[in-house]
Amino acid sequence: MMTSVDTDLMRVLADPLRLRIVTLLAEETLCSTHLIEETGAKQTNLSNHLKVLREAGVVDTEPCGRFTYYRLKPDVIASLAGRFADLAETARATAENNVKRSCP
Repeated sequence: MMTSVDTDLMRVLADPLRLRIVTLLAEETLCSTHLIEETGAKQTNLSNHLKVLREAGVVDTEPCGRFTYYRLKPDVIASLAGRFADLAETARATAENNVKRSCP
């Protein structure tokens, strides 16, 4: 069963711009300047989305001079993916065993 933390994380990742940021950060560690170039988002908008990702524990930050680099935390994504894999396995077993509740 999904927990509220999973639901909150899914809500965070459901936003198209945040999902784009996460996808980019899966490929490399980037600073906000790179993310602005890649996404076309305005600085303020991007900063707000990065804050949401930080608060959700999806990204880590690394200060580097006057820039801040962002890195995806793969374990967070893997944990959520594992939950979905478990759901898929349960559904597969349910279908194979023809589990269904009878109507009253």
